[in-house]
Amino acid sequence: MTQDYIKDGAEIYRQSFATIRREADLSGLPDDIAYVAARMVHACGQIDLVDDLAYSPDVVRRARAALQAGAPILCDAHMVASGVTRTRLPADNEVICLLRDERVPALARQIGNTRSAAALDLWGDRLDGAVVAIGNAPTALFHLLDLLEQTSARPAAVVGIPVGFIGAAESKVALADNTLGLDYLVVHGRRGGSAITCGALNAIASEVE
Repeated sequence: MTQDYIKDGAEIYRQSFATIRREADLSGLPDDIAYVAARMVHACGQIDLVDDLAYSPDVVRRARAALQAGAPILCDAHMVASGVTRTRLPADNEVICLLRDERVPALARQIGNTRSAAALDLWGDRLDGAVVAIGNAPTALFHLLDLLEQTSARPAAVVGIPVGFIGAAESKVALADNTLGLDYLVVHGRRGGSAITCGALNAIASEVE
């Protein structure tokens, strides 16, 4: 006995997005945000993600323009960095995660924070104008906001979708309520993670189909 299922990849793709367009309420979103939101829904299979989406009006435009100009993507986790589809990047952009840098453990002890947060201190002059993707650690998103309070550097956009029970929801509220003029994209609440974050990044990196 063989299983009856769709085996054609293109047809799976077509039906998946037809289902998303039919079941997810994207009607209140600008076209560029709706395009990104659909791919985030595709990454997690949850149409109610749209209800928790929050963003600044220019986040997709500014992030896409930065990537087209060659800006790097700075990631808090290697799972996020690994999920970026390099062929979608418009300028062979660097995708950087420094979590495994040998300096990180000592730096984490020095600042009294997690390694995910400490790794951000090594971004240095890469941060200004970059697209930042926080898809794992709420501590990294909180620390990013603290760093930006102390410097004139400003990323082009922050995709802040950390996941978890401790600090995730609060860190995303802090980003959405920032007074630094940051362009942002978040999914409010505990939900987040690498797959959703990469869905957003890969959609931002490509033009609307």
